[in-house]
Amino acid sequence: MAWIALLVAGLLECGWAVGLKYTHGFTKLWPSVLTAIALAGSMWLLAWAAKTIPIGTAYAVWVGIGALGTAILGVLLFKEPVSIARAACLVMLLAAIVGLKFTAGPSGTPTTGE
Repeated sequence: MAWIALLVAGLLECGWAVGLKYTHGFTKLWPSVLTAIALAGSMWLLAWAAKTIPIGTAYAVWVGIGALGTAILGVLLFKEPVSIARAACLVMLLAAIVGLKFTAGPSGTPTTGE
């Protein structure tokens, strides 16, 4: 359950990061409200997941999901440039997120390789 909460927290991080663009410096009421709600939800779920998952792993996965998702949304929504090098870095980021997940045991603690 903690990993699902962490995934949702990362997706909400994408929401508040992209939402910042729509707030126009927090001068637009509803985009600002939605961005703040996404931020609060993201932080709460991260904190909840970190009760089970080691904080280093939880934070790295949370930031990774947020960075990957926000970069992808930047390309899709705001026509940000994408190059082969940028795409390759995003693939490596995805590999790092998946790697962190699969090197943690069922309770979130790192596996010993036994």
